[in-house]
Amino acid sequence: MTMMQFGERSTALLLGVCLTVCAAAKSPDGPSSSSKRQKTVVILYENDVHCAIDGYAKLAGLRDAIVAADTACVGVVSSGDFLNGALPGTISTGQYIVDLMRRVGYDAVTPGNHEFDFGMARMTALLPQIGAPVVCANLYKEGALQPFYPACVLKTYGEKRVGYVGVCTPASMVDEAYAFFDENGRKRYDLRPDDIVTLVQHAVDSVRQAGADYVVVLSHLGEVNFDGFIDSHALVGKLSGIDAVLDGHTHSVVPCDRVQDRNQRPVPVTQTGTQFAHIGKLLISADGRISTSLIPIKDIPYSSPQVTATADSIKRQIRAITGEVIGQNDFELVAADSLGDWLVRKGETNLGDLCADAVREHCGADIGLVNGGGIRNNIPAGTITFGDVVNALPYDDLMCKIEVSGEMLLNMLIKCTERYPQKDGSFPQVSGMRFTLHAGSHAVTDVQVMNRTTAQYEPLQPGCNYTVGVSDYYKSGFGGTLKNAALIEQTTEVTYNVLSQYIKNTLKGDVSAYRAPQGRIIIED
Repeated sequence: MTMMQFGERSTALLLGVCLTVCAAAKSPDGPSSSSKRQKTVVILYENDVHCAIDGYAKLAGLRDAIVAADTACVGVVSSGDFLNGALPGTISTGQYIVDLMRRVGYDAVTPGNHEFDFGMARMTALLPQIGAPVVCANLYKEGALQPFYPACVLKTYGEKRVGYVGVCTPASMVDEAYAFFDENGRKRYDLRPDDIVTLVQHAVDSVRQAGADYVVVLSHLGEVNFDGFIDSHALVGKLSGIDAVLDGHTHSVVPCDRVQDRNQRPVPVTQTGTQFAHIGKLLISADGRISTSLIPIKDIPYSSPQVTATADSIKRQIRAITGEVIGQNDFELVAADSLGDWLVRKGETNLGDLCADAVREHCGADIGLVNGGGIRNNIPAGTITFGDVVNALPYDDLMCKIEVSGEMLLNMLIKCTERYPQKDGSFPQVSGMRFTLHAGSHAVTDVQVMNRTTAQYEPLQPGCNYTVGVSDYYKSGFGGTLKNAALIEQTTEVTYNVLSQYIKNTLKGDVSAYRAPQGRIIIED
């Protein structure tokens, strides 16, 4: 590629040719019309990358191409969920990811809920290694008067100053409770769900007073209000003085939503999806106008050689650890469809059946349960390696065997399917059980449990007790429906090892029985 072509392609991407763009009004606190002589500012953003390591080279390559074209000042930021969610994060407890992010060079990051996956001590050891400011207005150590990380940071791009404010979903305290509470249930850290609006507004005001021309919120709140926690749109409606929200958490693909703030001023809210499906671009033009757009990763022709080298080194290390072949298949085991829609969070899939069967077999239980949100990646057709299995079940959840009543099981099914047809990480993939979900009423009927002696399905008996194989994470979360179940056995075996052993030893590498979902979950209108 010639230097002229290089510049032309960079400029095309910069200006958003063939991209969806949503322009917001000029910032009331932005520069005057004399700023037309200044450079524009481009802020490249990502969210919910979940260890998709190949995207970092393209992110850095795009940034470098814009710099080389000399058309704008450029920043790079993250709205969270980068440390875990796939094989590279799991086997390195996040180290591979921070190595890549440090190589890219970020201007600011905010933690998502999955930054807490490895516990608070591990997160606080990893995040400084990124080499970028970590901002979060609502994370506090219990009893502290100041936030654990700075609430905001001010960055200068040419003659423009941008303030970044971070905020993380309080749902982390439920889904990753082990990072926030000690073994006796005492709260050690808090995401201050009742104070988020006040804390973020204070951070916005503070960074304005420090000289910010523009304020960008790095939000890991999401587009949907779950369990009463505030979402990004509701937050905007209660704030003033912000210019854009770069959101995360719900894996939504949002080039730009225009949401009115407290003063009825439209503020762009945007989100890139997940796993580097897109790279986001926030443009602050020379005259102070703000627009956001998404660039499909496949359309980016640039790649940073330095970041590529780091990613290739990581891949070699991963292959050395996870290359053992454990099976073969000529079809895909599915968690999500080709567009990234999480099928496993709203219905039965063949991979969900396989995982649940492995859990039931390992625990010697009547029923096996796996939450759809714990199944993070497809297992592609072809040779199945140990790495494919870890990639599908990347969390270090431990298996346990519990005893529950039929009534408790029914309540669990109702609770964990109540959001259908919305995608929900608590949606159950089941083994040794089948049921019907009624989409309109959200009723759960025709629940049957397999008799382990006769291998025949029988109606669920509310007054009878059943043994269930489940992860300790599933037992403790999702509305507490299984929290009080009697613990029969707590194992030290993680879910991906259970699945690997099931494929390798029980199935002898042959997963052909799972070519299609097996009809365990029937969904009717």
